[in-house]
Amino acid sequence: MHRGGKLEVRSTVPVRDAADLSLAYTPGVARVCTAIADQPDLAAEYTWTSNVVAVVSDGTAVLGLGDIGPAAAMPVMEGKALLFKEFAGVDAVPICLDCTDVDALVETVVRLAPSFGGVNLEDISAPRCFEVEDRLREILDIPVFHDDQHGTAIVVTAALKNAARLTGRSLGELRAVVAGAGASGVAVTRMLLNAGIGDIAVSDSKGMIYAGREGLNPFKEALARDTNKAGHTGSTEEALAGADVFIGLSGSTLPEEAVASMAGDSIVFALSNPTPEIHPDVARRHARVVATGRSDFPNQINNVLAFPGVFRGALDVRASTITENMKVAAAEALAAVVGADLSAGYVIPSPFDQRVAPAVIEAVATQARLDGVARK
Repeated sequence: MHRGGKLEVRSTVPVRDAADLSLAYTPGVARVCTAIADQPDLAAEYTWTSNVVAVVSDGTAVLGLGDIGPAAAMPVMEGKALLFKEFAGVDAVPICLDCTDVDALVETVVRLAPSFGGVNLEDISAPRCFEVEDRLREILDIPVFHDDQHGTAIVVTAALKNAARLTGRSLGELRAVVAGAGASGVAVTRMLLNAGIGDIAVSDSKGMIYAGREGLNPFKEALARDTNKAGHTGSTEEALAGADVFIGLSGSTLPEEAVASMAGDSIVFALSNPTPEIHPDVARRHARVVATGRSDFPNQINNVLAFPGVFRGALDVRASTITENMKVAAAEALAAVVGADLSAGYVIPSPFDQRVAPAVIEAVATQARLDGVARK
């Protein structure tokens, strides 16, 4: 499947004779160029930029492989571009950059930006990924989206809304523990806070994150201020006693005893790949709902449920950015696809459910107009 790569470029117009050639290239193309020079917004209509996304990585946090560098990251970025096309008809170009300095990454993407309608940041290690995205969002007037953060957050939020509904509760009644304070852990926590979860606490490799803990970087300090109302200071396992929700995004191991100590009708999202924090069969002995990041178990939390539709919706209305409300709208639309078919083994739809992309696209485009960031 991977030999020779997974992508190619195809033309959208024929070049059958000299007349076609003169229109597609010189001299006919000059009319389009001068029109765009006079009215830059015409680029969205007369070039491919309105339907193409740059998939950008520096190869420092690839899947479960870690810092493997830009060349080794290319198969993953090709795969991401393939999913954009297959699931939402969005053209995407994988770009692996041989630099890891934040300033260099930002400057390079800014210089490339005129060729694209959006930027999907991928597999850039934390905490640099937060600054790279924040700075690009400030500078560029096209959507910038770090999928490791926001794609994961959208799908987790959708699945957790449905899991709560299944157990007769609202998000506001749940206490959650998130294992992992990297890109996805921080974004999931932030989105669940915005969605109104009752209480949520986050752990890293040194234990629970709490106000006053020494050695926290600025992003973890912000988490400490906004989370952990109960003031847990020990281990993840200790914080899980009596908790309603576990969300694993750390690659760590969770003992069965910790899940057994959770509240009744508990919810376990063991999302590390390829090895979940706890085997789903073991977790199901104690939890009402179990989700993983794997395709061979029910309730797969897969980012492909979100990012193709999010970008398609944003591109369709030429959104200048992707707002928090647009992400929430995507999560709500994704959750709604499940509808009356909700069950313990079905809190999130399959990526191959033909209803998913249209629902997310419509929700994101509608919200972009409501938020005033649509230009079409």
